[in-house]
Amino acid sequence: MVSVTLNEVRKAYAGHPVIHGIDLEIRSGEFLVLVGPSGCGKSTLLRMIAGLEEITDGTIAIGDRIVNDLSASQRNLSMVFQSYALYPHMSVRKNLAFGLGNLRMARPEIERRVAEAARILQIEELLERKPRQLSGGQKQRVAIGRAIVREPQLFLFDEPLSNLDAELRVQMRVELASLYNRLGTTMIYVTHDQTEAMTMATRIAVLNKGRLEQVGTPFELYNHPRNLFVASFIGSPKMNLLQAEVGADGRAELAGLGHLTLPAGITTRGKITLGVRPEHLVPGGSDGDLELPGKVSLVEYLGSEVFLYVLLSTGQTVLAQAPGNAPFRKDDPITLALRSDDIHLFDAAGLRLERAQA
Repeated sequence: MVSVTLNEVRKAYAGHPVIHGIDLEIRSGEFLVLVGPSGCGKSTLLRMIAGLEEITDGTIAIGDRIVNDLSASQRNLSMVFQSYALYPHMSVRKNLAFGLGNLRMARPEIERRVAEAARILQIEELLERKPRQLSGGQKQRVAIGRAIVREPQLFLFDEPLSNLDAELRVQMRVELASLYNRLGTTMIYVTHDQTEAMTMATRIAVLNKGRLEQVGTPFELYNHPRNLFVASFIGSPKMNLLQAEVGADGRAELAGLGHLTLPAGITTRGKITLGVRPEHLVPGGSDGDLELPGKVSLVEYLGSEVFLYVLLSTGQTVLAQAPGNAPFRKDDPITLALRSDDIHLFDAAGLRLERAQA
């Protein structure tokens, strides 16, 4: 296990900056996920850690060694890509062993490592098959196995599940999480899918336009987003955002929807954004601090739960979560109850408003 430290890391192409001075400490033995929308720089950052991209400025350290000038082969890491990149004419066994053979490793040691990787990934029965005889999930296991046999101090994953169908992605998420628990090796994982990030990571680093927005556990990012970007990106479905203005009396006025007393300890004035998760808008509730009348415009039935798209009187649509047996139908009138303790508040600059400490 090894830590990875990024200090003021920058990257520019032809003078155009794409990574803007990122500071990040990846702890030894953790599963850190880099997440963000397409084009945010997460794969570029991973490739710089791997040594596949030169950095423009700053330092990258793996353990206590700065690796800026070391090639990828000298960094003692393994990388799994979105593409399986298996040799089609070789068996699974030979695909797993090929890289070790190039390192002139002794054959008994190669056989030991291949057998151990196959056991960990439960692909022993596939060792004599060719890639064309494998399913997508099996190919991805082989690609991961090729990384495992190197016994690196650091694993890097660049959107490895993107080519799989929905069911296989769920299965492989579970398998990757189990693999991490078994190996205990430091892992850095890139994805644009925040569900993958939330279900696998010990910590998540959220990137946006080449900048690091927030680093924290899935719980911290979901319940205490630092700004509007993190609040709207983390969570599926997304957080509802309502505009409001806080007057001299300390109450927030939601235009056309009424007034809401802010949680104790929040002291601000002027324009703010109020965020509320769908599970905190209670359909038909009457015990909220503010009631939002509207009409159901769409119902998404998911079995154990249902998502209601509600058109408010202001013309804005919000999303509420209800139990799967909720009786609501399209065009039904509805009232959503909102409690002030469940809201997230952001100032005019989009930064989180925290409660003053007593």
